[in-house]
Amino acid sequence: MTEPHSGGRFRALPGGAEPDLDAATKAVADLLTALGRNLTDEHLAQTPRRVAAAFVEMLTPQPFATTSFPNVHEDPDDNAHDGSGYDGLVLARDIPLQSLCAHHLLPFTERLTTQIATWLEQHLGARGVGVVIEAEHLCMSLRGVRAAGTRTVTSSVHGLLRTDPQTRHEFFSLTLTGR
Repeated sequence: MTEPHSGGRFRALPGGAEPDLDAATKAVADLLTALGRNLTDEHLAQTPRRVAAAFVEMLTPQPFATTSFPNVHEDPDDNAHDGSGYDGLVLARDIPLQSLCAHHLLPFTERLTTQIATWLEQHLGARGVGVVIEAEHLCMSLRGVRAAGTRTVTSSVHGLLRTDPQTRHEFFSLTLTGR
């Protein structure tokens, strides 16, 4: 899901109520107690608040500028800064990201790839959009199969990148260059 366009900024998740740090701290304390941890131990005494604060930070998306040209979305009729007339493929790569898996609340989720591609398609007016994300899924590294260091690649393509084989090939060739 995406939130409405807001000045060229992207948030993968819709805005919502402000986090309740006190309630989250109590919930973490209850969880740790249920898991047999002794919260009177001096090393664990502040852990519930630290964990709650960490999740608030990780679950609060930071804005991401979709372009290095800040005027692009301020005036949709002003094409002076938006690359009008350029007909080639534009690739931005190695953009840092953080996300949490919805299943285990550990870093990264596959849905993010499609969410980003859909948002870009809806807000940039491009004839084609492709997003490729390569990341380590800690829900596979720290638990389950425990495949530490394994990287998962997900992709989502829309428009010409989906329907035109030549454009699709060009996109995936560029994303693999130097890998």
